[in-house]
Amino acid sequence: MRKIAVFGYGAVGRETTAKLTARGDNVRVVQRYEPKNIPKGSIFQFADSTDRDATIAACAGVDTVICCIGLRYISTVWQHDWPAVMANLIDGCSLANARLIFADNLYMYGPQTAPLTEDMPLTTYGRKPALRAAITKQWKSAHDAGRVRAVAVRASDFYGPDVATSVISGFGVARLLAGQPVLSPYPTDQLHDFVYVPDFARALISLADGPDDAYGQAWHVPHAPTRSLRDVLTLAASLIGVPPRITVVPAALVPLIGLVSKEVGETGEMRFQWNRPYLVDASKFNAHFWNDPTTFETGLGETVAFYRAALTE
Repeated sequence: MRKIAVFGYGAVGRETTAKLTARGDNVRVVQRYEPKNIPKGSIFQFADSTDRDATIAACAGVDTVICCIGLRYISTVWQHDWPAVMANLIDGCSLANARLIFADNLYMYGPQTAPLTEDMPLTTYGRKPALRAAITKQWKSAHDAGRVRAVAVRASDFYGPDVATSVISGFGVARLLAGQPVLSPYPTDQLHDFVYVPDFARALISLADGPDDAYGQAWHVPHAPTRSLRDVLTLAASLIGVPPRITVVPAALVPLIGLVSKEVGETGEMRFQWNRPYLVDASKFNAHFWNDPTTFETGLGETVAFYRAALTE
């Protein structure tokens, strides 16, 4: 039985905790408020990850820390909080002699025209991408200096049951089941890779079980064969048994919507993920760990089942 602290209990943190406890690991769920119904075999510990002392206390006594933290999608929040959060996690893991696994995204590569690989240079583009590059340098420098054993597991946009912010799940499947059209803030016709949340959690656990020489680098999570967002949503609609009605928010309206919703307004600098094919090369992970990601048919089926059940509660 391993002792693992999971920081953050959003979609990825919940699934990771569920998988770890199901196999008998001792899991400590860490965040600023206590979630409902954490799995048997896990305990909750309060900590604000921007607080160094609280973070160190939450890391004490574990052998692995998995960071699944999701901050508000606002650049000023990211720029203020992420460097402190990363520094605190590095300090906490260093003092506990625990390994640090960072559930990461792909922003740090910035705009690209080729499939994304782990050895691409870090970007200086924009606010959120440049910040993500900066905290990558932060954990990598700490690892290279021997302060901590750290690794990043990077996933493209993810979907699955109970993923409210996903254009496939919360803005797609849930709305189709409610008789409403999909609401997409992005164009839908470019090829785009998506990760199923349970696959993301499985990849994080693969690194928790992995050897030390897998650390000090990044790994891309495997995904189902590439499709466009429209193709994925059309498949979801067919599983539900409704027409694939999709409303795309025009790019020109995003700044105006941003006056009401800062999070939506901040998607503008990320248009490079949707105005061209957005392809992720996970061949390095495939060769070292596993290469049987969940199909869209299965993942969407489970997502539809979750949201359909939620309508009857």
